Amino acid sequence: MGRRRQEALSGGPVERPLTGIDGGRALRPAPGRGPAPAPGTVPAQGQGAAAAASEQGRLWHVVLSVAGRSTPLPELRSGLERLVQDHPFLLTARYAADHAEVRYWEQARDLHDAAAIALRLWGEHRATAGLPAWEIVGLEVVDRETYLTRAAQGHGGPPAPVGGVHPY
Repeated sequence: MGRRRQEALSGGPVERPLTGIDGGRALRPAPGRGPAPAPGTVPAQGQGAAAAASEQGRLWHVVLSVAGRSTPLPELRSGLERLVQDHPFLLTARYAADHAEVRYWEQARDLHDAAAIALRLWGEHRATAGLPAWEIVGLEVVDRETYLTRAAQGHGGPPAPVGGVHPY
C-alpha cells in the first residue's frame, strides 16, 4: 500500500475524527463488549470483524472523468495502459480523443478520503504515465454495497468493459 493510502487510512496529517458514511457504527462497541479500540490499534480478540474492517478501510467504487484538448488516440491509449500498470486496482479505462473515464476500486476509511485520493490520481500519474494535461470534469464515489445494489438492479446503463483500456 502506497504512502498516500496509508495517510488516507490513518487520517493523514489532518486531525479530525474519521467515520464512515454509516456514521461510525462500525467503531461503536456492541452491547456488552466494552469500548471500541482506539484508532491505529489492533482490536482485542473477540471484538468482531467490524472493528477490524474499519481499521483496514472500506472499498469504494470510483469513476473519474477527465477531459481536455484533443490528443492522438495511440498516445492516449499508451498513457492509459501505463496508468493501469501504475495503479493496479484500475478496473477499466474508456477514452476518446478529448475525454476519458477511469473506473477502479479504492480502499479508504471513508468517502472523504476515497474522493481525495481519486482527485489526485490523474495529476499524480500524469508525468509517469504520459497522460495529457486534462482536467477532472466528473467524479463518482460510492461504497461497495451501493455499487453492488445498483448493478443488481440494472441501474447505470450498460456496464463498461471490465479490464483494460477501451475506446468509447
